[in-house]
Amino acid sequence: MGTMTIRIPDAKHERLRRLAEQQGISLNKLVEEWANVALGQHDAEARFRAMASRGNPKRGLALLDKLDAAAKSR
Repeated sequence: MGTMTIRIPDAKHERLRRLAEQQGISLNKLVEEWANVALGQHDAEARFRAMASRGNPKRGLALLDKLDAAAKSR
């Protein structure tokens, strides 16, 4: 397991410590959860971009038009 040291103002550190305490977790766990969210977002964007590069733009636009039409009919 790796170790990471960050430098943040004392007031911000205290606020984060209180936030973690309110959530019933350690400050370390709070930061780990944030890292998981950030990595998940990055992975989702990378998958989207990879799929988009292989996609058919005309078919994609046609599907969006179909969705727009369905939404308007509701």
